[in-house]
Amino acid sequence: MASVPLITDSHCHLDFPDFEDNLPDVIARAQEFGVHRMVTICTKLKNEASVRALAETYPEVFYAAGTHPMSAASEPLVTTDDLIKITQHPKCVGIGETGLDYHYTKDSADIQKKSLAIHIEAAQDTQLPLIIHARAADEDMAEILSQAYKTKPFSCVMHCFSSTEKLARTAIELGFYLSMSGIAAFPKSTELRDIFRKVPLDRVLLETDSPYLAPPPHRGKRNEPAYTHYTAQVGAEIFELDYEAFAAQTETNFERLFHKATIAKRAA
Repeated sequence: MASVPLITDSHCHLDFPDFEDNLPDVIARAQEFGVHRMVTICTKLKNEASVRALAETYPEVFYAAGTHPMSAASEPLVTTDDLIKITQHPKCVGIGETGLDYHYTKDSADIQKKSLAIHIEAAQDTQLPLIIHARAADEDMAEILSQAYKTKPFSCVMHCFSSTEKLARTAIELGFYLSMSGIAAFPKSTELRDIFRKVPLDRVLLETDSPYLAPPPHRGKRNEPAYTHYTAQVGAEIFELDYEAFAAQTETNFERLFHKATIAKRAA
């Protein structure tokens, strides 16, 4: 098989039950499509050990840890020290996902904000990237991130970005990154593709958020890291680049933001 351009799935959930029966095959398929690296995200810290174990088992897998905003009210409130301790692991490369979700869990907005503030502080202290989930909370998200950045700068990616152009602009002005998921490949996502066209190319990442949000031609089925390839094809079209050039730029972007993963790769 001819070599394919390398790309990274910067956000997936390999510990979810959807993958428990065939994870080795999933990782092998990813490599066939050029997805040579994956960041699996721990969304509940009680599961951190099992997520960490995946990163320790598979050389291609790194991980990040945090409390998902939809779980903020049902999980113990994490501390900054808790998060910093987790990041001491050599394959823990980011903090989160954290953020605000007012679509499903607006009633827990206050505790979501408290949890988010703790994650931001950990990102500020460790200088590891913050991984943000934002849904139906654009105004609060923009204000919180902007004010926190003024206090002490930090790096950040707006994961699975599908919010407004205003939030995209705020994120870019702060030097943050936007991650393109399979949503950008959905036929009706014209507005989202238009937003990405205005984003500087050096601020774009790729992800699946698998097992969710599979892009065409697999929409409606379980998503997996190999399908990052389909989103990358759409990204190349959005930026009017050939696939190889777009893939190479997203690799550069990933390694700039997730610098700890780059260091680990060089040491391997």
